[in-house]
Amino acid sequence: MTALTDISVIKPLLEKNGFRFSKSKGQNFLTAAWVPERIADSCLADGDTAALEIGPGVGCLTQQLALRAGAVLAVEVDEALRPVLAETMAPYPNVEVLFGDAMKLDLDALLTGRFGGRRCVACANLPYNITTPVLAKLYECRRLECITVMIQREVALRLAAAPGSADYGAFSVFTQWHTEPEVLFDVPPGCFMPQPKVTSAVIRLRRRAAPPARVCSEELLFRTVRAAFAQRRKTLVNSLMSAFPYGREAVTAAVSSAGIDPRVRGERLGIQEFAALTNALAGLG
Repeated sequence: MTALTDISVIKPLLEKNGFRFSKSKGQNFLTAAWVPERIADSCLADGDTAALEIGPGVGCLTQQLALRAGAVLAVEVDEALRPVLAETMAPYPNVEVLFGDAMKLDLDALLTGRFGGRRCVACANLPYNITTPVLAKLYECRRLECITVMIQREVALRLAAAPGSADYGAFSVFTQWHTEPEVLFDVPPGCFMPQPKVTSAVIRLRRRAAPPARVCSEELLFRTVRAAFAQRRKTLVNSLMSAFPYGREAVTAAVSSAGIDPRVRGERLGIQEFAALTNALAGLG
């Protein structure tokens, strides 16, 4: 098996195919074999599972997924990697490489078309500059039971942050509404080529079987969450007044009816409180 994390293998392969790293695409390839092995071990794939990978690069994680999952679909946006992946993935008949922009694909339809009702997971080493939109896209894909990604460590901590902590924000709530996040392990800069300036971390996000609370409208929930975090230094009432067309008295009454102290800041609220607040605000419309 070709070691796709070995610099002495990667560099000649890329040079032979005229590949150049793209800063705009945030490309950093892994050079430590233990990393893709451990990521693949963590993604909960087995022989009955189909794994979706976003951004395979030279295919070091793809290779490890192919050894564990029944089928692998790797979506790569960079056409310059076509000859590279054709060579590195040739030994793995259970791998399909699809060239295109994952953000423009209907992932539910794609996975159903390729794999029918087979259990599906996602796994990726995500570029730092597109982490949030790609994760939001994966959360929306109902076919994915589990999402395991390597991202910037500070972002991983933010996704799993608890209410009231410095890392807690609107995307924390969005993530925890859809999934149960677990930060698994750190990956230092020296494990990449070229080396990034920050530490990475692998996080596993298991899709919730059902929403963690009842709300009248998810759209209104996330609008409420964004409003609560838009101006972190303001009280919850003042933040909501800046985003909704209601007076102080009405907003204060809604907050109080949800069992929340009107003087609190939004960053202190957990999912259950945001749900109660959303339902209270819906009554003002």
